[in-house]
Amino acid sequence: MKVADDSDTPPIPSLEDMQHWTWVMGRAQQMMLEHGLQTLDDTPALPTIPGFTDKATMARAQEFWLDSMKLWQRFLDPAGAPAADEPPERAKDRRFQAPQWHENPVFDWIRQSYFLIADHLLRGVEAIEGVDPLQKEQLRFAARNFVDAMSPTNFPATNPQVLEKTIETRGENLLKGLANMLADLGKGQVTHTDSDAFEVGGNIATTPGKVVHRTRVYELIHYAPTTETVTTTPLVIFPPWINRFYILDLRPEKSFVKWAVDQGLSVFMVSWKSADASMGDVTWDDYVAAQIDAIDTIRDLLGVEGVHAIGYCVAGTTLAATLALLAARDEAAKVKSATFFTAQVDFARAGELKLFVDDDQLKLIERLSPDGFLDGRYMAATFNLLRGRDLIWNYVTNNYLLGQDYMPFDLLHWNGDTTNLPVKWHLSYLTDLYRDNLLVQPGALRIAGIPLDLTTIHTPAYVQAGREDHIAPAESVWNLTQHLKGPIRFVLAGSGHIAGVVNPPAAGKYQYWTNDTIGDTLSEFVAGATETKGSWWPDWIDWLKARDPETVPATGARVPGKGKLKAIEDAPGSYVRAH
Repeated sequence: MKVADDSDTPPIPSLEDMQHWTWVMGRAQQMMLEHGLQTLDDTPALPTIPGFTDKATMARAQEFWLDSMKLWQRFLDPAGAPAADEPPERAKDRRFQAPQWHENPVFDWIRQSYFLIADHLLRGVEAIEGVDPLQKEQLRFAARNFVDAMSPTNFPATNPQVLEKTIETRGENLLKGLANMLADLGKGQVTHTDSDAFEVGGNIATTPGKVVHRTRVYELIHYAPTTETVTTTPLVIFPPWINRFYILDLRPEKSFVKWAVDQGLSVFMVSWKSADASMGDVTWDDYVAAQIDAIDTIRDLLGVEGVHAIGYCVAGTTLAATLALLAARDEAAKVKSATFFTAQVDFARAGELKLFVDDDQLKLIERLSPDGFLDGRYMAATFNLLRGRDLIWNYVTNNYLLGQDYMPFDLLHWNGDTTNLPVKWHLSYLTDLYRDNLLVQPGALRIAGIPLDLTTIHTPAYVQAGREDHIAPAESVWNLTQHLKGPIRFVLAGSGHIAGVVNPPAAGKYQYWTNDTIGDTLSEFVAGATETKGSWWPDWIDWLKARDPETVPATGARVPGKGKLKAIEDAPGSYVRAH
């Protein structure tokens, strides 16, 4: 050991000293743990406290300390210690891709220590016994979010890139990041993209059309045809009112609406109103009534018997209820085919959103909605938590700590364009569907006083699910096929809730799986499925046109504003811009 000089500076231990004391601490801890386990074996009178003094917990604690000592030994003596075997997912972890995390011994040790603690914490949660399944899932969810929040990438002192950037810019990155954080605190949500890069009706949601009908709940947009003829049976799209409709009409090269119009479809879109105090009385009945009103409005405008309908997410759930109501009224012919984008009717396996439907959560929603509507920022925060690593902490690191500029990304602009929800509807949705799963119980739910029974639906259906969907899990979406009784085509698309749907053919991304036999489980479907590279959109349009190939000239009422319904204003309308 170095001898201290005359100053008060403490001596600096050598590497040999550090290795020795590491061995001493490790041996002491091991002896104490071994003694503790031996005491438990030899002293039956010693009380066993679950999660603290039981043998399984003590064994996990011993394993953790032994792993910690091995990691510390590798840090102090990398040449003499055996190399650590890291699982493949760690190598793919985008948070630690920078070479500093692997080449610098200190930050490599920090990185590996984080993984070690995280692994043991998550394994500890899995080992908990005696709790009900929902509580166990809530513990898993909380533990995963805590682990993501505690990543060393999220703190300036433990992130080598942030330290280097701070030195390089003389702290300007932290000041810029602080400005970004304060701006987000001011608006109450995390910013994901350059807010000035996109304008609704300017460079997104630009497919030409007219608003031809308006109610207090929705606007109906009729898009201008781009082909000489269009399908006789028009298409109406019901997007989720949890978000803005233009997820299906982003930039022209990504727009499902533009693509559908260019395929010769006569396309209508429902644009839902973001809830305000005037909608405090709105319930699910009102959304079903709105879907039927849109269908009848289009039928009357074009003089057709029925429409093709698409329901996305919660609007797909509602479309199923609409079809059941029409069947009960002997009006099933009003919808010639139904397409479901990532929609659920059976919520038994509805994923992590089920964690937000206990009594405390429901009471919180009521308290947050004194004016009859829930601020959309709360729902945005919930969805962000489902992918906290990507949608929260990634931006904390890049935009708060590194002070980077926000990148323009149309999909993330849409993701941050929140909508408010009528609280009566939202609470009934969470309780009746997510919590109690009543929609798949014949007669358990009523709309306009009429009991719903999904087994009465014989409408041909196209059901699309996303393989990596974290909002509507693929297995849960697949269960829709077990309740509808008409001919069904099920398609499993690559990616998730958004990118799995918004996947234009020209992009050449992802893949999808089809199988003429749906089977009894999703696994059985996948086992016999055929994989096709690229977008599933062409498969859908072939399915639709094969069922209904008749066309008419794209004139008269097929042109927005030229029929019974005069144009109110240009697309994308007013409701999509309201906050």
